[in-house]
Amino acid sequence: MNIAVLGAGSWGTTLAHLMSRKHVVRLWARSIESVNEINQARTLKRYLGDAHLHSQLQAMIDIEQATSGADFVIMAIPSQSFASVLSLAAPFIRKGTPIISVSKGLELSSLRRMTEIIRSECPEMPAGVLTGPNLATEIMAGFAAASVLAFDDEALTAKWQDALHTPLFRIYRNTDVIGCEICGVLKNIIAIAAGMGDGLGAGDNTRSAIITRGLAEISRLGVALGAIPETFYGLAGMGDLVATCTSDKSRNRTVGFRLGQGESMEQILSSMFMVAEGVKSADAVLSLAASTYIDMPICTEVGRVIRGESDARRAFRELLKAEIGAEADPF
Repeated sequence: MNIAVLGAGSWGTTLAHLMSRKHVVRLWARSIESVNEINQARTLKRYLGDAHLHSQLQAMIDIEQATSGADFVIMAIPSQSFASVLSLAAPFIRKGTPIISVSKGLELSSLRRMTEIIRSECPEMPAGVLTGPNLATEIMAGFAAASVLAFDDEALTAKWQDALHTPLFRIYRNTDVIGCEICGVLKNIIAIAAGMGDGLGAGDNTRSAIITRGLAEISRLGVALGAIPETFYGLAGMGDLVATCTSDKSRNRTVGFRLGQGESMEQILSSMFMVAEGVKSADAVLSLAASTYIDMPICTEVGRVIRGESDARRAFRELLKAEIGAEADPF
């Protein structure tokens, strides 16, 4: 079948490479330099180093050419550009074509999840999400990984689960779209907190506490928004959270680590060319939490550090002052 992947960053290009093994894949990129490198050298060094891309992968800069006739569209666009790119592509996508988001963020101006943007821009298209502990460089190196595909419709999810599954990239299905997306958004913010602790030299016990209490915050907000509690203990939740909070390859953990080492947000962002979605999404998450009256102390402190109102050391002192309750308190 024909698959269109919009967005030639590290994850979009990795997915396009994987899908090229069994489908015809057209990868849309904003940059003609990226298009030429992919088509001619079979690399994308800026994002993926020396990894070799599949010989049948086609990259292009014309969004109409990339999306026309596609049986399936994968959106690998950063959250703040997601709506504008989708609006460009929408006129060329056939009615009824499934569109899935692999972007883990919220739109700041509206607080919308990416599937909400898809439903708004393309109301006649099924909207889904693919998420999980998927570090692009490891997948390109041939290591096994697993992910979760979620549509509201079980039959549709099962159909595309089979289409996207490969021997080393295992796809599990879910119908909790809200939960899967919320996990993907919030784990980035918790990873910044975990990175701050590592940068401060706080130790393994502190990191474990941040991960587990961070999962409690994710779950509280997700359930309040309509998610299913079990989702948070699967690949989209705990799986992705552990990978993002512990891996040196995690952009969000790296941001936190550098904050813990004393660098400013301005210094960090000016030296990064890849998007750390947790930085962009923190204020949107806190607005959602306020609208649902959910207490999120870790996310709150991360937000204050990102805005320059605090620093990593002070943030941890504030967390230690937070009121404690029973671990089994309801979400």
